[in-house]
Amino acid sequence: MFPGGIVALLKQVITSWQVIAVTLGFILSVFIINFVARSNRRTRTIKKLSFAKKKSKPAAAASDIDVAPSSSSSNDELGLEEQ
Repeated sequence: MFPGGIVALLKQVITSWQVIAVTLGFILSVFIINFVARSNRRTRTIKKLSFAKKKSKPAAAASDIDVAPSSSSSNDELGLEEQ
């Protein structure tokens, strides 16, 4: 082929409706994928808040220990004596 013939053939290929349709479909799919990826991002939580929540749980456990000695009042109701 002559150099002018290659340019004409390349022009016909690029301007064909099949190539244009596939190119537009590819570009559209890239935009849709990027939109979905941006909308599904999770917000990151601050790690300091999670540590604060963990520290509050042992405090609740300590208060449960203080409740145990008051169970001796239930012995009084039953008429039992401690030795």
